[in-house]
Amino acid sequence: MELRPLGLTGTQVTSLCLGTMTFGKETAEGDAHAILDRYVEAGGNFIDTADVYQTGASEEFIGRWLGKRGRGDLVLATKGRFPMGEDPNEAGLSRRWITQAVDNSLRRLNTDYIDLYQAHCWDPLTPLEESLAAFEDLVRAGKVRYIGVSNFTGWQLQRAALLAQVNGQAPIVTLQPQYNLLAREIEWELVELCLEEGIGMLPWSPLGGGWLTGKYKRDERPTGDTRLGDDPQRGVEAYDKRNAERTWAVLEVIDKIVADHNSGVSHGQVAINWVTNRPGVSSTILGVRTMEQLEDNLASGTWQLSDDEVAALDDASDPGKPEYPYRFIDEMTESRRI
Repeated sequence: MELRPLGLTGTQVTSLCLGTMTFGKETAEGDAHAILDRYVEAGGNFIDTADVYQTGASEEFIGRWLGKRGRGDLVLATKGRFPMGEDPNEAGLSRRWITQAVDNSLRRLNTDYIDLYQAHCWDPLTPLEESLAAFEDLVRAGKVRYIGVSNFTGWQLQRAALLAQVNGQAPIVTLQPQYNLLAREIEWELVELCLEEGIGMLPWSPLGGGWLTGKYKRDERPTGDTRLGDDPQRGVEAYDKRNAERTWAVLEVIDKIVADHNSGVSHGQVAINWVTNRPGVSSTILGVRTMEQLEDNLASGTWQLSDDEVAALDDASDPGKPEYPYRFIDEMTESRRI
């Protein structure tokens, strides 16, 4: 796997990151450890988790695995923000909770520092200044090396980045957004912001919740042992939300690319290859449940889409910009572009 800088830092991470949201829910501990072993064996060095994944179980699985293997050269990322209990103070980005949440994650992960600690989502209740000050304290204490965020809008990310700069605090080095061929809306503002500020992107859901693997069919609601088979209304990838002409147009292009490669690549590899090579991406987060899925996802790094294939995918997946302000501004500034 290719090594890339983690944002503007000097830390190098592999272009494919192992996400562990399935650990403790869809993936048992023994299988999780085998997946971790195989990922590292294949050259991966970047593991992402969160305290809310199965209320700490995912972190505990990783911690017990690290206890057997040792920390070594791995880059470890986790996140905090969502509720971890019934107490209203066991959530959010307050100094009180973030300080405790990091200590809890360190204990579960069986380590004395976290390479990348991320705000899992914007917290409208806590002043941003309070959160950034708490993050700075954690970095100074040596418990955290870098700070990132996930699920922020453009203005939220810009404000966080500028406040940290002005106050001389630990910078925001990464953004973890949903980004795939069916979810490109971050290109309206967030991608350009990340490129301008040197913030590395860590896309989650590169397969669109399984849609881009080609396993779902038009006019046939999913059933069986799949994420949407278990719950067709699951989150942002719900069947009724994504069962649209644009989705099938994207899948038709992927079908053609797979056919042109004479079955040498899979639908999922095409989707991962596309997002991993978008501008500003430091590493793409793989959300596998099984060893078979991991092997297929890892193979996405062994080949490259052609320029024509990328262009075809771009065209089919283009969500279009809203008339205002985005298209209006583009039209009014066209003559000013270099």
